[in-house]
Amino acid sequence: MPLGRLVIYAKDVEATARFYETHFGFRAMQLPGDRIIELVAQDGGANIMLHPAGRGLRSGQAIVKLVFDVEAFCRRSAENGLDFGPVHQADGYAYANAKDPCLNSISVSSRAFRRAG
Repeated sequence: MPLGRLVIYAKDVEATARFYETHFGFRAMQLPGDRIIELVAQDGGANIMLHPAGRGLRSGQAIVKLVFDVEAFCRRSAENGLDFGPVHQADGYAYANAKDPCLNSISVSSRAFRRAG
């Protein structure tokens, strides 16, 4: 069964929703009176549910990893105002890191696109 949704706990769900809309191409959807914002993937990928974080969760405790073509994604993100750190080369794949508005670490990785050989 394919993955349909991920949950991110956020101190500021509205700012986090705008961040993922602007930089990752999601569309925010929220039902009247609901605390959760669903970020709908526009490319058929998994959706993200933004859930208000409890008082005990400190900013920056969650780690979010998203899989993309890293170098192209980082170039496009920089054009939209989101600067990732340097692109690191690992064992056959690349990754780069940034922070979301709640200071959660975001790592974009090409691991799923790792080339054989």
